[in-house]
Amino acid sequence: MLRRKARSPKTRRTHATHKSPAPAGSAATSQGAQGRRRARPDVTVPPELILRPESPKGNGRNHELVLVTGFEPFGGEKTNPSWEICKQLGGEVAGTRVETCLVPCEFGRAIEVVAAAIERLHPTLVICLGLAGGRLRMGVERVAINVDDARIPDNAGAQPVDEWIAANGPPAYFATLPVKAMALAMREAGASTEVSNSAGTFVCNHLMYGLLHYLAQSGHRARAGFIHVPYGDAQALDKRDVASMSIATMVKGVRAAIAAARDNRHDMKAAEGAIA
Repeated sequence: MLRRKARSPKTRRTHATHKSPAPAGSAATSQGAQGRRRARPDVTVPPELILRPESPKGNGRNHELVLVTGFEPFGGEKTNPSWEICKQLGGEVAGTRVETCLVPCEFGRAIEVVAAAIERLHPTLVICLGLAGGRLRMGVERVAINVDDARIPDNAGAQPVDEWIAANGPPAYFATLPVKAMALAMREAGASTEVSNSAGTFVCNHLMYGLLHYLAQSGHRARAGFIHVPYGDAQALDKRDVASMSIATMVKGVRAAIAAARDNRHDMKAAEGAIA
């Protein structure tokens, strides 16, 4: 059973008191799972960060902005390829403005930092990147689940086990980006990529779920999702029998993903399911 998360005064945050229903098709719901939840304040960003976004003036891609986030190093690593990719994206992809944001590898705080960036920039697309060391390919995540179950502590020393991310949230959220179109475009750009059906239960899943939950609550119209990346080649030099990919190749893949997400509001229909 998932447990109430104990919070010290140092880490306690003020939570928003309102909750809007998730948009149709974005969340997987389960009445039975909802009925078994323990009462606990919902996990959101502080109310002062929740502002109603202004409608962009005019039309066209001049008003489109993509926010791409990457994580700081964690787990003893000196670098994180997700942030190295961000540093090489440049300020524009296929005529669309790109802004990047460095995210702390910390439960709770990761969501707050990305939410603050959204409030400041009002992006139309949000693509979060994170490291999944050991994976063979880049993975466009389809779904994030409402659970924290950390194998190792985060960078602040927190290690939640079997805890809700949002006590009043749905069991899962699906990415609101065209994950299959993105994966295809990334492969065509030369980056080995798959649609992934598990974002794990560490800070990456925490951020993906929290981001989608926050967008549903705050009324922002941004579409959002998550891409996991393998080790960078330099990271694999001191590791035996682990997969890696060059940062340059991953940058090409992410740039292709941005263009595909911008150009495809609706996803393509193609088989991308994996056999476990």
